[in-house]
Amino acid sequence: MLERGEVANSWRRERWDSLRLLTPNWQSRLPGHRYEGPDPDGYMTMPEVTEFIERFAKVSGAPVRTGANVTSVRGAGDGYRVTTSLGEIRCRTVVIATGACNRPAVPGFADAVPASVGQVTPLRYRDPARLPDGGVLVVGASATGVQLTAELRRSGRPVILSVGEHVRLPRTYRGRDVLWWMETSGIWDQRYDEIDDLTRARRLPSPQLVGTPERATLDLGALTSMGVELVGRWATVRDGRALFSGGLRNVFSLADLKMARLLDTFDEWARAGGRDGRDGRDGRDECDGCDGCDGYHGCDGCDGCDGYHGCDGCDAEMGPPERFPPTPVPESARLQLDLRSGEIATIVWATGFRPDYGWLDVPVVDAKGQLRHEGGVVESPGLYALGLPVLRRRRSTFICGIEDDAREVIDHLTRYLAGPRP
Repeated sequence: MLERGEVANSWRRERWDSLRLLTPNWQSRLPGHRYEGPDPDGYMTMPEVTEFIERFAKVSGAPVRTGANVTSVRGAGDGYRVTTSLGEIRCRTVVIATGACNRPAVPGFADAVPASVGQVTPLRYRDPARLPDGGVLVVGASATGVQLTAELRRSGRPVILSVGEHVRLPRTYRGRDVLWWMETSGIWDQRYDEIDDLTRARRLPSPQLVGTPERATLDLGALTSMGVELVGRWATVRDGRALFSGGLRNVFSLADLKMARLLDTFDEWARAGGRDGRDGRDGRDECDGCDGCDGYHGCDGCDGCDGYHGCDGCDAEMGPPERFPPTPVPESARLQLDLRSGEIATIVWATGFRPDYGWLDVPVVDAKGQLRHEGGVVESPGLYALGLPVLRRRRSTFICGIEDDAREVIDHLTRYLAGPRP
């Protein structure tokens, strides 16, 4: 295993100081390793995530070579030649596990922003105090964008948020974390070959969620109540002015509609499984009346459940179905902003990321910079990938979602190695 920096390098070096995982601690699990702290429903801080991954590397005995920066992977006979800062490796198979968030996806018109306005991406942002004094324009309203917007606004700065397509979700639903519903209802288990529009599914923005001790919902309504100004998607720069698209009402309505449909899916799953009967089941462990728990999540007889996966004593009721007010639409959203006026001192580009395959000297990357693969099996024989969005399931990019993908991909790899050599 080759790591260009230290174990958990990106968590150490490429995250802002206040960031917490979006997934609750009980979902932080890897083969033979899981969260065992006192707060299963909390959200790990970045130091905690780093320690969690470091501990897994030790527990698993993974043969990690740190400081091994890969500069080239190219075909060599019936295998590959991997060039690293520590030397060259010859191998028949390579697994690409570099992820999809290597480079910020900043639009080309960023070059037209006046030099007087600072620009930063989430990979370099650390905290509000390190930005120049003055207002901030945050571009992008997915998880990163809403979190940074809230932090900047709490610091006392004027903040404008440019909103495009987004996924609105409540932090909790019917008394449970919304990601509990995603997992237990089976939505995260949907396979890549069962999805109608796989390309779109892989490009969906991350949901508007934040991990806080209060388990608070952070959507556009919450930001508006904090005094954040909302504008439309940033379309271009012209003569030093940022031009924003209109139609915020339609963008908000679409996000609200999709959220309502998802909540309907949760409710239907609960009804179909008899979980609306208030019998105490948490919907995951098929607990049959709390006198015969299957122990799947550490439940030790239901008289002292450990709460590891949301089981809260086995006698707690699931709350009734909920619906949430529509996203409030600004009375008048500005369509342009003079970037030379001094109103904005810094732009934060929370516009997503893209992978970086500049080191991959094998013709398996398409014109948009995406790896061509079928469920992690790359077009070039012996080349594989893990950790990409919806690789084999909707849960693929979460810590708790990698194990099933890895087993299937490595099963294919093992069969390839056992087959006849070309």
